[in-house]
Amino acid sequence: METLNKKRLKIGLALGSGGAKGLSHIGVIKVLEENNIPIDFIAGSSIGALVGGFYATTRDIKQIEKISLATNWRQVLSFIDLSLRQGLIGGRKIKKFIEDYIGKVHFQDLEIPFSAVATDLKTGKVVPLDKGEVALAIRASISFPLIFKPVKYRGKLLADGGLSLPVPVEVVRKMGADIVIAVNLDTNYFTDDHKISTNFGFYKIANNSINLLRYHLACSNIKEADLVISPKTGDIKWDKFLNSKNIILSGEQATRKILPQLNKLIYQKSKRRLKRYLKFL
Repeated sequence: METLNKKRLKIGLALGSGGAKGLSHIGVIKVLEENNIPIDFIAGSSIGALVGGFYATTRDIKQIEKISLATNWRQVLSFIDLSLRQGLIGGRKIKKFIEDYIGKVHFQDLEIPFSAVATDLKTGKVVPLDKGEVALAIRASISFPLIFKPVKYRGKLLADGGLSLPVPVEVVRKMGADIVIAVNLDTNYFTDDHKISTNFGFYKIANNSINLLRYHLACSNIKEADLVISPKTGDIKWDKFLNSKNIILSGEQATRKILPQLNKLIYQKSKRRLKRYLKFL
């Protein structure tokens, strides 16, 4: 018979895609750590895979925050290795940057079970990556089309996980999570909190059309989550990677707001599980 300790509820994080807004994932993890909320599984798409992969490898969220806050223009420009095919940036230097921090670690050696979600451009299918080299999987998951060259992997052509599964709730659930906490970065596009310009030029129409697709796809993804955290990051452009303090803070604030709800959920589910367990004694 299993011990009660082994019957503890397992908690999984589904870290969503969203470019620089994904730095708010750092704030989410910081607050969960501070409140002794265990993280047993992580699945991430795009920037969610980058932050989640770093944390699953190191379990050092303070160091990840330092890396984010120390990023500058010189470092960003050093990542550029121009490509003449399938994307502007080849991605070799990005992969080396990842390896410099987490090493050439493999999934089987991780501190926390982790899955990086990518999309197969040939078939449109979701591809959860949880075997082999972690840095390569993250590199595939963050490969935004036309910016980064996609990754060829076992007959697949892998690109950004946000194209098919922006909030990978279903992936982390299949990993074994009893409670899934989703971090959705696409919530505020069309809410009262998000100021939308009434001046709809060519670029604005194109941008809003993409955001609409992301918004509705993310809404579909989070339906099966037990709890959703939605950091209020506002309208953030890619260059905000260089000014991450406030974005991280938005993750902290959103997570503190849902803590009472999360603790109640853990208590209720633990109580139900204990009752079922005691029936078999």
